[in-house]
Amino acid sequence: MMGDDSLAAGMNQPSADLVDSHCHLDDDSFAMDRDEVVARAAAAGVGRIVVPAIDLGNVQAVLGLAAEVERVYAAVGVHPNSAAAWQDDWIDELRRLAAHEKVVAIGEIGLDYYWDKTPANVQHRALGRQLELAHELNLPVIIHNREANADTLSQLAASPLGGGDRPGVLHSFSGDWPMAEAALAMGFYLGFTGPLTYKKADDMRTIATRAPLDRILIETDAPYLSPHPYRGKRNEPAYVRFVAERLAELRGLTVEEIARITTANAEHLFQLPSVY
Repeated sequence: MMGDDSLAAGMNQPSADLVDSHCHLDDDSFAMDRDEVVARAAAAGVGRIVVPAIDLGNVQAVLGLAAEVERVYAAVGVHPNSAAAWQDDWIDELRRLAAHEKVVAIGEIGLDYYWDKTPANVQHRALGRQLELAHELNLPVIIHNREANADTLSQLAASPLGGGDRPGVLHSFSGDWPMAEAALAMGFYLGFTGPLTYKKADDMRTIATRAPLDRILIETDAPYLSPHPYRGKRNEPAYVRFVAERLAELRGLTVEEIARITTANAEHLFQLPSVY
């Protein structure tokens, strides 16, 4: 595993802190070295990490991390691939869990037509009810979308969140520019992950270049989607710096400027307290 003191040595340190706005730090792949992963993130300038739940089974682990680690914040929700047995009374449990002082969003929620794990109509029901809950609680949403562009946009447009000040983020954005435009028009943020650094991701880089800077977040989605040069290895929150560096190149800015902008965006969307 390439993740030690050489990580910090191989990256230019920004003066401003970074936020990894989407990281599954509770994942079993971190079980043996989670403390070291958090320490490497801090050494790489990652001041805060948002950890979304994927179902009611792992939410306690996510909340436990948020309670234990000062720099970790949580989101609660049911991922579309975990929603096959969806029951509307799960909303009551999510409402209770969202009262935790370090919960900053409802997520990870959305639609996924790539994996055939949950019938589409059930996914739509689960997403719709969780969008309503987010509006009720005045929390942003973290949206997962895989091969469901049109239906994702349709449900977001029909929800009470669109047009609000901070409705949420389309996490690890993989749609086209028309989808990005539609989401941005509704007030949503776009999250960019490791694939922004991949050789064949020209379309994604075009979107990251065109999107308003005040609507961009950077993420790892760790342990998945590792950026170059760690592609194929376990991702971790320290590597969000590679996404920041690539975004800085695309926008003709310094890494420090991208750090400042994307951190301010995350602070606004998730209402994160400043670390300074």
